[in-house]
Amino acid sequence: MSTASTEGNRRFVRRLLPVAGGCLAAAAGALIAVGCFLGLYVRPTSDDWCAAWKSRDLGVLGITHDFYTTQNGRITNAFLSGIVYGDGLTGVKILPTVIVVALTAGLVLLGIQFFRQLGRPPRVLLLIAGSLAVQAPVYFGGTRTYQVLLWAPSTISHTLPSVIGVWALLLAVWTVRQPRAGVRAGGFAAAFLIGFAIGTLSESFALVSGLLAGALALLTLPPFKLARTWHPFTWCLLWCAGLVCGLTVLYTSPGARWRRAQQPPRESMLSAGELRGTYEDWLRMWDSVTGQWAYLGAAAVGVLLGLAAGIGASAPGKREPGRAVQRGSVPQRSVPRGMLVALLLLPVPVVVLGSFAVVLGLRSGYGPTGWTYARTWTNYLVPMELALCVYGVLLGTWARRFLARRGTAAVALPAGVVAATGLALASLAVLVPNVKQLTTATVTRAVAWDAQNSRIRTEAAAGATDLGYRPMYIGNLAEPFYTSDYTRDWVAACISDWYGIDRIHRL
Repeated sequence: MSTASTEGNRRFVRRLLPVAGGCLAAAAGALIAVGCFLGLYVRPTSDDWCAAWKSRDLGVLGITHDFYTTQNGRITNAFLSGIVYGDGLTGVKILPTVIVVALTAGLVLLGIQFFRQLGRPPRVLLLIAGSLAVQAPVYFGGTRTYQVLLWAPSTISHTLPSVIGVWALLLAVWTVRQPRAGVRAGGFAAAFLIGFAIGTLSESFALVSGLLAGALALLTLPPFKLARTWHPFTWCLLWCAGLVCGLTVLYTSPGARWRRAQQPPRESMLSAGELRGTYEDWLRMWDSVTGQWAYLGAAAVGVLLGLAAGIGASAPGKREPGRAVQRGSVPQRSVPRGMLVALLLLPVPVVVLGSFAVVLGLRSGYGPTGWTYARTWTNYLVPMELALCVYGVLLGTWARRFLARRGTAAVALPAGVVAATGLALASLAVLVPNVKQLTTATVTRAVAWDAQNSRIRTEAAAGATDLGYRPMYIGNLAEPFYTSDYTRDWVAACISDWYGIDRIHRL
């Protein structure tokens, strides 16, 4: 192929990539923007009522103390709940947007670091599109879409930890590269403190992140030559230590002891019968996950990023950018092939074992139907989506080199970009019905809730102490009168405390 033809192909692909990235960013961004906009229509239900009145009447420290002594021991969870609900409903309305913006920024920065490690110049537009496309299936692909992004008690417990985890990973990269011991020590201290906070925020994410950090700690031991210093091992070790301390504080808290006392006697979760039941629940859960092929869109996005890596950054006759060591990338050194393979395969056991640990915890806390609490799946779905994207990047990078060696890149490369973009867009299109249904349910309930709220407040201001309430169900969440025994109806009690009345009755 002539030099002019090669350069013309490069120019075509350079023009094609922004179009592909723009289309993908627009499609994924539109879906996620709808989710953020729906935050304005979020109204209290289930645990919202309790967290709202406690945050209002007890304050941030008061609700934190209440969770530790009487609820479940999740002090970080309670502290964040106090902040979110501290100003009425304002916090719960903007929380989805805060989560999306924080996770998008974190994933883009993480992508930049990853491509620098590969020695490839990162393409920010494609990274933004990729980060949005990876998030969309997590928010809208499961069976509990309302709970994953819009219901604050769930997002604080199961979605926000993934955001913290991404930024913690960025902190780890920054820490291990610091030449100054004092600054590095601050990063190590932050690893322990954040790990402790995660341990008292979400047991599920603590288990998944602990598996990942523990495995990385072993792989990054200097004798294995994957890392040249003890810094990565130290960071992972301190993270795990923080998790253990946090989980210990949670497990031994008066609130956790009270909660365990409410559970009916059952076999140990490590008994043969419970492990067999957990395995069956785990298979049911994965049957549900694999039935939603939109999750594979993350791999298609990765292939697109891999095909785009390094394209158009060099002129004919110059050295390919991927062959040079970029500033900030890891210098070339001899690393045993087995260690690289272990690092590459690490996400597989982490996701498999992490998902099993999540189901085990759900079965222990909620019984045989615990696996259906799909809001907790986010704790391993985010790592799974990121792993699929990374595998896609490596596949795309390999394919681009393979096509270049065979001399077929002129035709195959643009076709590959179009195909990867098309698959990613198709995976997003699958989510549109879920988003439409979520929008209808959320907006309809908000309108009805506002009318009922206005009536209740008017009657309460007039001195009424026993008011009528019509349950408004959404997202498979609890509403008042779920039990015939009013004394056990904690939702009704929290609604009464929120409105400052004695009790409510069904309309």
